[in-house]
Amino acid sequence: MASEKNATDVSVRINSDDKLLHAPDETLVIQVARGNSTALEVLYDRYASTVLGISLKVIGDQALAEDVLQETFWRVWQSAGTYQSQRGPFTGWLFRIARNLSIDAYRRRNVRPQTISGAEGSDPMLEETPDPDTNVADQAQSILKNRQIRKALAALPTVQRQVIEMAYFYGMTRQEIAEATGEALGTIHTRARLALQKLRGEFERDEFEG
Repeated sequence: MASEKNATDVSVRINSDDKLLHAPDETLVIQVARGNSTALEVLYDRYASTVLGISLKVIGDQALAEDVLQETFWRVWQSAGTYQSQRGPFTGWLFRIARNLSIDAYRRRNVRPQTISGAEGSDPMLEETPDPDTNVADQAQSILKNRQIRKALAALPTVQRQVIEMAYFYGMTRQEIAEATGEALGTIHTRARLALQKLRGEFERDEFEG
């Protein structure tokens, strides 16, 4: 009887794992939040290569990118309960985590040692002087453009905004986006085209009103 029970338990577990393999991302995240490590493994298998690609494009270092990959899914394990599907697809949430961690790693790697106060040759007054090469007008224009971009993106449907974010903020190709989202490549092309048309219209309207 004990052997039959064990065989039944194994069968149930295999069937459960097989269902997870084909479950939507949102279902898997719920399972991860409940402590289901198998669900996390499924998500890892689906998106590890994409996350690694994002990290590599930001950092440019294989070893650091692999560290970010592991840290990204550790964050998913820790924070799965905070994911809210109404705010966007899981991939957008996941890739934002990866991108932010990648930027942090890039900055840590490239940070310069702080000048020691009072060190020979240092001039506190000179250090506090603004850089004469800084073009304030260009900086203001850049800030304005960034605000316009955020405003225009917010006006897009979620699925179109996702394509634009993944392509332009995460540096992903349309083929990579299709693989990450599970959508047909033609669908991604269509969403990108419609999104760009709407963005162009938003920018032209802002310039006209400005």
